[in-house]
Amino acid sequence: MKKLIVLAALALAACSTGGTPAAQFDDERQADVSCMKHQEQTPEEAYFDEGNWDTVVSLSILRYYTSNGTKPYCDGKTATEADQGWRSLYVRMGAEKNNLR
Repeated sequence: MKKLIVLAALALAACSTGGTPAAQFDDERQADVSCMKHQEQTPEEAYFDEGNWDTVVSLSILRYYTSNGTKPYCDGKTATEADQGWRSLYVRMGAEKNNLR
């Protein structure tokens, strides 16, 4: 729980009032999933600039992978390039890499 609070604070501190990049992260409506679906869009480079971090998007990514990151993909395949992009962003935000499969 303490790590999640620290991550939330990090996301809040890093958010900006500027525009959010166009690619959308699919958090599956934060449902309790037994397996993950692949992300359809790859995050643009703008997502990796802390000045572009949006609080809502950042917390959604952090919560999704913290809860589901060790679950398999529903099709049984490995992470796609798009998935890898979001996973890299998750770690860049300060999250624990061991929360990912």
